[in-house]
Amino acid sequence: MNEELFRQIPQVNDLLASPGVAGLTGLYGRGELVAGLRAATDAVRTGLRNGDSLPDFDSADFANDVEAAILGARQTNLRPLINGTGVVIHTNLGRAPLAPLALQAMQVAAQGYSNIEFDLESGRRGSRYDHIRELLCRLTGAEDAIVVNNCAAAVTLTMATFAKNKDVIVSRGELVEIGGSFRVPDVIAQNGARLVEVGTTNKTHMADYERALSDDTAIILRTHTSNYRLVGFTAKPALETLADFAHEHDLLLVEDLGSGTLVDLAKAGIGDEPTVGESITAGADIVTFSGDKLLGGPQAGIIVGKANLIAEMLKNPLLRAIRIDKLSLAALEATLRLYEAPFDPMADVPVLAMLTAGSDELREKAERLAGLLDDIDGVSTEVVVLDGEAGGGSLPGITLSSFGVAIVWGNHKPEAMIEALRNASTAVIGRIVRNQMVLDVRTLVPGDEERLCVTMGQLAGA
Repeated sequence: MNEELFRQIPQVNDLLASPGVAGLTGLYGRGELVAGLRAATDAVRTGLRNGDSLPDFDSADFANDVEAAILGARQTNLRPLINGTGVVIHTNLGRAPLAPLALQAMQVAAQGYSNIEFDLESGRRGSRYDHIRELLCRLTGAEDAIVVNNCAAAVTLTMATFAKNKDVIVSRGELVEIGGSFRVPDVIAQNGARLVEVGTTNKTHMADYERALSDDTAIILRTHTSNYRLVGFTAKPALETLADFAHEHDLLLVEDLGSGTLVDLAKAGIGDEPTVGESITAGADIVTFSGDKLLGGPQAGIIVGKANLIAEMLKNPLLRAIRIDKLSLAALEATLRLYEAPFDPMADVPVLAMLTAGSDELREKAERLAGLLDDIDGVSTEVVVLDGEAGGGSLPGITLSSFGVAIVWGNHKPEAMIEALRNASTAVIGRIVRNQMVLDVRTLVPGDEERLCVTMGQLAGA
């Protein structure tokens, strides 16, 4: 490596006065120019290590490289991408894609003022929770409802309101950990409550709950294991039995459903998840669940239950710290409306439409995409059978049979194709199956096919 060439790279302050870069000073601020110059000179150093020669730092070509670096840095960090993984509720990719009606509601709420906390009838201050209370009560059968910013916050608020310095009884088989190392025992302890574990990992009986009772017991917490499943030699009391026991001893029965659903997915052949309405009917006093998983809406933590208990939570100062924002609230209300006539949630809520997509529909989608990609020079495809999953800590153990497109691009290996597509102007996230780079069509949203073909065409023509 010729160290003399590296020493010939000018200092940034000198480059600012060079003829080519000087022409950019009227277009960009000094801070952006300095950052662009540093990026461009770093690229020169990389090129020298690869055997390239020094550029003409006074040339228009170098100035163009600086400007390209500036414009590249101006791109928003949070960008849309194409999910070809087959994982429907992909936590790393933003979980639930929103329905058009929800997107429209967010835009309307964002572009001006709204009655987020203003009662139009009385002309006085209102409650943001009024906008979704009636809808949630109608859809779940609960007496009242509030919404916070995520399900962890919903559980936190519940524990902080009713279990401070009290005991919370939980079955050992339900002490779950979810994403980000969030653990049920930790959230209980964080809010001043004391965890009382009962039973064993695979079996918990009513006698275990009875033995754990004390004068300090406040809550029996039932945690639905929505991100894993125990099978085999297992047993636990029915929710109705727990409810009767809790109420007999003046305790609260709280159920955290996690990725709670409002519809019976078993009818579509994808698992036997309990619905929120079933939990309310069974006697749960409070039920918490997420807005951005099986519900198919924005990130939110939804709390439904007895009116007197919701009223107590509304008084808790913690609620202000974890309250839902106006954009998420607008999207949630719009999503909830898709669960009532004239809408069909299985067709109109994108997550549910993806989860319940039929084999013929997916095969046709894969064949159409393969045909479009085959028209690109240097690209060939094969329609393949794939297995996907719900993701997002939902429907554990449920395999979603799907179809996808295996892509061959010249002599590029699957790993190189994965990297190239991930770093394209429109990022495409695929996976390698049986030594092939594949895209599962189940998780493609409208418009993705066209965007994918443009991206693949740019890569193949480069």
